[in-house]
Amino acid sequence: METLVYSQCTTHGGSVLKSGGGGAVSVLGFPLQHLKRHTLPGSKKKQSFGAIKASLAKTEVALLRIGTRGSPLALAQAHETRNKLMASHPELAEEGAIEIVVIKTTGDKILSQPLADIGGKGLFTKEIDEALINGDIDIAVHSMKDVPTYLPEKTILPCNLKREDVRDAFISLSASSLAELPAGSVVGTASLRRKSQILHRYPSLKVEDNFRGNVQTRLRKLNEGVVQATLLALAGLSRLSMTENVTSTLSIDEMLPAVAQGAIGIACRSDDEKMASYLASLNHEETRLAVSCERAFLLTLDGSCRTPIAGYASKDEDGNCIFKGLVASPDGTRVLETSRKGSYHFEDMVSMGKDAGKELLSRAGPGFFDS
Repeated sequence: METLVYSQCTTHGGSVLKSGGGGAVSVLGFPLQHLKRHTLPGSKKKQSFGAIKASLAKTEVALLRIGTRGSPLALAQAHETRNKLMASHPELAEEGAIEIVVIKTTGDKILSQPLADIGGKGLFTKEIDEALINGDIDIAVHSMKDVPTYLPEKTILPCNLKREDVRDAFISLSASSLAELPAGSVVGTASLRRKSQILHRYPSLKVEDNFRGNVQTRLRKLNEGVVQATLLALAGLSRLSMTENVTSTLSIDEMLPAVAQGAIGIACRSDDEKMASYLASLNHEETRLAVSCERAFLLTLDGSCRTPIAGYASKDEDGNCIFKGLVASPDGTRVLETSRKGSYHFEDMVSMGKDAGKELLSRAGPGFFDS
């Protein structure tokens, strides 16, 4: 198996991907000069993620191999993980100690169909999990909202990095919010969760639900007029240092986020104590508990790519857990919501998630998701 190896690039302030041919190819996309620039209130300019370039080389055996998808966002998350490991463990800060291995997943290969049609769980994780189990990589970095509720046998997910902003960003060249879009305007999204909530609140809008591709691809399609607006996770834009493209940010009440949105999860083999120890040093417990609550809700509902489900657990000013959950019919004509409040402890939060899921299952009744 060919591996793509990353090393520090001191001349460009970023990172360089070495693989096997002579030339260098940027995979970060283009600068989107024609998009309107918007700055989030109170936001600070982040350091640029830097260009990632491809060429060919071999290095000595790494101490730790990180498996990831190859999209710019996935690579940003892998680099964030690498940097945190280097900062926490001196032996991993040596040159060549950490290798980033890019793995193409089913979700990356099939772009012509909606996710719901090719669907099922694990579209963006299956091949990475297989590489982990087979020993081709040592840890796997995932966007937690892509991770199925059942982990593959022989793997554990002991670490969540500190969560980014969970909200969705509205991006448009012609309107400042969903409410300002004229009737008949087309909003692009690959998410049934977003589609159902958009149509529920704004039935006069249209939704292009096969609006797929990485962040750069979706912004290019918007710039070309394929759609009049799109919604993207604010967390992804932040990790790519691309928040200047955000027109406005949707509140939690207007657009409840996907389960585990904004959270990065890192898995390892269940019998690899050394990697589990490395990951334990990076874990952000408040995030892990929130994600556990939300995933318990999703597991109870047994949600699939064809099921619009949203859930969000957060800590209030008194230190309690506030959970909000939602299920919707795909066409947005029916939306059922619920909420819970309890102590911010693992058992209580998992129980809250399960209980909220059971309530919505009961209220939805048979056939709810068939519309």
